[in-house]
Amino acid sequence: MKKQMIWTAVAAAAFACLSISASAQNIAIVNGKAVPTARAETLAQQVARSGRPMTPEVEAQIKEEVIAREIFMQEAQKRGLDATPEYKAQIELARQTILIRELFAEFQKTSAVTDADVQAEYDKFVAANGGKEYRARHILVETKEQAEAILASLKKGGKFEDIAKKQSKDPGSGANGGDLDWAAPGNYVKEFSDAMVALNKGQLSAPVQSQFGFHIIRLDDVREAQLPKLEEVKPQIVQQMTQQRMAAFQQELRAKAKVE
Repeated sequence: MKKQMIWTAVAAAAFACLSISASAQNIAIVNGKAVPTARAETLAQQVARSGRPMTPEVEAQIKEEVIAREIFMQEAQKRGLDATPEYKAQIELARQTILIRELFAEFQKTSAVTDADVQAEYDKFVAANGGKEYRARHILVETKEQAEAILASLKKGGKFEDIAKKQSKDPGSGANGGDLDWAAPGNYVKEFSDAMVALNKGQLSAPVQSQFGFHIIRLDDVREAQLPKLEEVKPQIVQQMTQQRMAAFQQELRAKAKVE
């Protein structure tokens, strides 16, 4: 009798160990079918990537979600829905989506933008946009005769801002009295920028012809370019370079592919 009780105790302990192991591997048993814990772990990873904190309540919700999916999936399989052409086509599309997502994620890891990359890109930006900035106003009209008449009026004391509002055909700056705000010369067409940089502060230009018409330009001020610091634009540079590299990677794969 005593020996039997000992064996019973040993068997119970062994069963307990098996239950713990099964509990670690499976989150539940639904209609006799084990639901692996890995499903909950995958769903938890998705929740974590969304930025939602992992609390006991969220864990309970995840477990309930995994169990509910298993119940619904079993019912769908009973009805033969997993054998339909529509289901198989959607499964193939889902498989492609997941594989492509993993491919792009791996590429981003192996081709991550480094601090040195960001610095080099910022240096190019500074080289292209450094130097002087000019604050100018202009009045844009269609003919040289109109421009000459406006210049004569200005020299007689006419107010530049008022004439720009009434006669300039540039709707953006015209409404603001011809104000073009601060900008580097490279922001303008060559004829305009050449005439602008040749002016002294407060000076008016002669009529300047460009592809848009005839301009009367007044230079209001000049300063050294006010560029953002690296720390201020680093996130945008990283995002832009990441997108550019991803686009180049996709184009490279497309170009190498043999499509008939």
